[in-house]
Amino acid sequence: MSIIGWIILGLLAGAIAKFLLPGRDPGGFIGTTVIGVAGAFIGGWISARFFDYPVSKQFYDGTTWAAAIGGSLVLLIAYRILFGNSRD
Repeated sequence: MSIIGWIILGLLAGAIAKFLLPGRDPGGFIGTTVIGVAGAFIGGWISARFFDYPVSKQFYDGTTWAAAIGGSLVLLIAYRILFGNSRD
């Protein structure tokens, strides 16, 4: 999968992570989108590095989506913990 595919996957994973973890984010829409893209990359790297299960080269693979959404959720939770009160 190309870098453009990972970015698109990250955008969608960020939207899904936002849906699964509703609430007010410190970064708004743009921050959540960036977190989704970063989460897709980090989730794919963690899956390949630590779980010895490299993500597929196909866009529609379930493991690829799970890694991207999982990475996005982890980053979104960490972002809320670190910067959660900045929009009050």
